[in-house]
Amino acid sequence: MSMEISRVHDPALTAQNIVSQKKEQNAALFSKVLDEKKQSVKLSNHARKRLTARDLHLHNDDYQQISNALTELEQKGSKESLLLYKDMGLIANIHNRTIITAMNMQEINTVTNIDSTKFIK
Repeated sequence: MSMEISRVHDPALTAQNIVSQKKEQNAALFSKVLDEKKQSVKLSNHARKRLTARDLHLHNDDYQQISNALTELEQKGSKESLLLYKDMGLIANIHNRTIITAMNMQEINTVTNIDSTKFIK
C-alpha cells in the first residue's frame, strides 16, 4: 500500500502530468485560434479602396453576417461569389474568405467570373 502512495508523489509522474496538461491546453488554444481564423473575413486592399471611394461602410455586426454567408457558400462548394448586402455588392473569394471588390447597387449591371450569388438579409 505504501508503494502506491509513494508512486503518486513520484516527481517524474507529476512532470509527465504537467507536460500532458500543457499539450492539451496548447491544442485547445490552437483549435480556438484556427476556428477564429476560419470565421474571419478579410478585405483586400482593392476592396478597402473601393469601399472608401464609394462611401460604403462595414461594421462589426456586418462582418459577422458576411462570415455566416461565406460559411454557407463554402459548404455548398462556391468559389467566387457575389454577396448582395444592404446597399452594396461584394465579390468574395470563398476559399480565402476575402472580399476582393465592392460596388454600390447602381454599379451592378453585369457581373462575370462568379459561380454563385448570396442575398444577405
